[in-house]
Amino acid sequence: MLQTRDLIWGLLFIGCAAAIQVQITPTQGEISVGESKFFLCEVVGDAKDIDWYAPSGEKILPNMPDIFVNRADETTSTLTIYHANVDSAGIYKCVAKNGDKEAQATVQVKIFQKITFASAPSPQEFNEGDDADIVCNVVSSPPPTIIWKHKGSKIQVAKDVRYKIMDNGHLQIRGIKKIDEGMYNCEARVMARGEIDFKMIKVVVNVLPTIRARLSEVNATADIGSSALLACDADGFPEPTVTWAHNNIVLETGDKYSLNEDGSELVIKDVKKVDEGDYTCIAKNKAGEKAEEVSLNVFVQPKITYLNNQTASEFDNQVTLTCEALGDPTPTISWSFENRVFTEGEQASWTRPDKYESLDRNIVVRSHARVSSLTLKNIVFTYAGQYLCTASNSIGQDNQHMYLEVRYAPKIQGRVTVYTWEGNAANISCEVEAHPGASVVWFRDGLQLPSANTTNMKIYNTQSVSYLEITPDSQSDFGSYNCTATNAMGTDSKEFLLIQAEVPSSPEIQQVEPFSSTAVVAFEEPDSMGGVPIIKYKVEWRLPGQDWTGSEHDANDEMTTITIVGLKPETTYEVKMSAINGKGEGESSLASTFKTEPVQYSFTISSEIPTTIAATTMAIKGEPSAPILEVKVQDKGNTLKVNWIKQDDGGSPIKHYLVRYKAVSIPNKEKHVSDWKPEIRLPYNSEYVMLNGLDWNTEYEVHVVAENQQGKSEPAVISFRTATDPTTIPDAVDSSSGLGTGAIVGILIVVFFLLLLGVDVTCYFLNKCGLLMCIAVNFCGKAGPGAKSKDIEEGKAAFTKDESKEPIVEVRTEEEHIPNQGGGGPTEPNETTPLTEPDGKTVKDDKTKGQTELKNATDEVKTVPNEAPQTNGNESKA
Repeated sequence: MLQTRDLIWGLLFIGCAAAIQVQITPTQGEISVGESKFFLCEVVGDAKDIDWYAPSGEKILPNMPDIFVNRADETTSTLTIYHANVDSAGIYKCVAKNGDKEAQATVQVKIFQKITFASAPSPQEFNEGDDADIVCNVVSSPPPTIIWKHKGSKIQVAKDVRYKIMDNGHLQIRGIKKIDEGMYNCEARVMARGEIDFKMIKVVVNVLPTIRARLSEVNATADIGSSALLACDADGFPEPTVTWAHNNIVLETGDKYSLNEDGSELVIKDVKKVDEGDYTCIAKNKAGEKAEEVSLNVFVQPKITYLNNQTASEFDNQVTLTCEALGDPTPTISWSFENRVFTEGEQASWTRPDKYESLDRNIVVRSHARVSSLTLKNIVFTYAGQYLCTASNSIGQDNQHMYLEVRYAPKIQGRVTVYTWEGNAANISCEVEAHPGASVVWFRDGLQLPSANTTNMKIYNTQSVSYLEITPDSQSDFGSYNCTATNAMGTDSKEFLLIQAEVPSSPEIQQVEPFSSTAVVAFEEPDSMGGVPIIKYKVEWRLPGQDWTGSEHDANDEMTTITIVGLKPETTYEVKMSAINGKGEGESSLASTFKTEPVQYSFTISSEIPTTIAATTMAIKGEPSAPILEVKVQDKGNTLKVNWIKQDDGGSPIKHYLVRYKAVSIPNKEKHVSDWKPEIRLPYNSEYVMLNGLDWNTEYEVHVVAENQQGKSEPAVISFRTATDPTTIPDAVDSSSGLGTGAIVGILIVVFFLLLLGVDVTCYFLNKCGLLMCIAVNFCGKAGPGAKSKDIEEGKAAFTKDESKEPIVEVRTEEEHIPNQGGGGPTEPNETTPLTEPDGKTVKDDKTKGQTELKNATDEVKTVPNEAPQTNGNESKA
């Protein structure tokens, strides 16, 4: 390149001889605003001066700020334009001089503006629903063409009227929505230069908060140290901040208020009546703010502020009791005395609906606002006592007592007749009701007691009772005695009678229920007690014609039976009873005759093959009968006493009693059956057991078993429910939660059907009867389970039938598998197969011998006809 240029310049030098030539490189220039560029002016020939001239015609001096001229050597000079601007455009001229010789060249400099984003901030935020103006200010020369893109696609203004590209290139979105949020591409193009540039702008759409109170009204109770929770939920974008205000004062966390982390929940501590009012929940973000009111209603529990004791005298016209109370809502005030509420069952006056008057018009209640008065007319001494004023509203109630003191003359009460006998001290009680207290004096025949010549009388006084203790020495001490009481209000007197007591009449034996060794005697108490309580009952029994044997039993109000023990089985006895009081023993009742039951036996007949006929052994096994149970609730409601009465001991002494119990069901829970508690073993002479620490309001089942040397009795079973826990507040009964009548009937029907089905299945397998048995025989042609073995047993027992009048004993033996001599398995016998021994003999051949041996065996044991036998282990029943 340089060689070619040098060649050209050489030719010009030769062709022009001494002429001066000037050339500027580059010949033209385009400079972007802010850029820098230089131009080289080259001179051919001798030139003394090389100068540059600005478009204005002014010579450009060296070292100017933005335009710099530098002559590097004799033939070149450089023009440099730094940081070009619009004013730098124009024609620049390079002039070379040497004496009168001059040459020049020009270059045109054009200044253009590149695409520049003067203002295109990101992100740009708008409120939802506003007309958004997305700013994108672009500078270039010539002015650029602006194209907007969203989500990779060009925005078609013609297709969506919400979009508009403004003259300044901004993008307008009318009624911008949350879905319009995102990244927008502002693209600028200059077609003349093929220049393109873009700017990504993030558009954020803020949403005005929405707010909703969880409860528009909140109720709270004052002065009980409780807190109130006010809550509101706010939505919006960005996430709004929530604050609370009351009476135009912003609330902050402190001793009185506390706010959760996002401010949505306000807790008002230790609520007072002054806290009542409207609270404002304010949600605020960049889009604006919204507020919602929450009302706090503060209620006040009733509080009785005035109630004083009163004093009146009997027969006064009236006395008025006054009770005042505060509360919100205004409390209703009622009065009660003992078990009576004065407004209950009383009539209201039509003209005064707040006035209540009793039917006898002696009690009047008047109420007005927060004051109530109770007026008692025609005062009697029974009006004295504690009166209860109750103030109640929907929040709670307050109760306070006041005492009405009634002054009245003495009133003597007490039992008029007192029974005793000679030598036995008795107290005549003179019960005096009086206010103020009365003095009491005793008289007989007009003489005050005790007199100087009486030594068998004493007087004891308490606050309300005077006792005259008399120990009669003779018949003359029985008779009338006078008690006289006196106080400041008056006097009262009363006659009392001291009567000679008698022995009681005889009790009446109603029934005797005998067992093998005991008998239970049921009786009715005597018609006449003789004036004093019965302390014992005496029961006597004997074998006919022999001496009486007796026992005494302490009497109590619930005693109706006495059990006789130590009797002999199958023996006839006579029994009689008498009652004993403090005076002595009364006449005996008429003797009743009964016969004890036989001892219960169970015996077995075992067979050992291959003997010709079964050898029989009999074992006497007399298990006791189950005792009779009764439950007595103790003072403590979860402690119970289970009593039992010994029954038949089976012919041998009772060794001990075994007691166990368990909880069957618990109220308000699904059916629940607990495990049995550890078994309790009690001595043979025990008559009761105490069950302590039971669960409240729970149903229990108790089993008591008597055991002797022969075995255990069937368990005696009794169920009971403990009392309700006195510290428990009963739950309110919701009538809608109970089962309907139809549901209960349906359940009972299903239970009844299942019971019938269970009984039928039991009969099918045990007794070969019932509905299932009929179906198996009539429809399937099959006998019930065990039918074949039963046939064999019936076959074996056939020979035991005796023509005599001895009890028929059915003999059942254990089946044993006998190896078949033929090598095959044993043949199962049926109704037509004779029972044979291994040697081929049939049992039928030895029928007579079997009858004789069996009769001898049965003679040794007293067999009770029709009495259910008992089995033990694998022994067969007899």
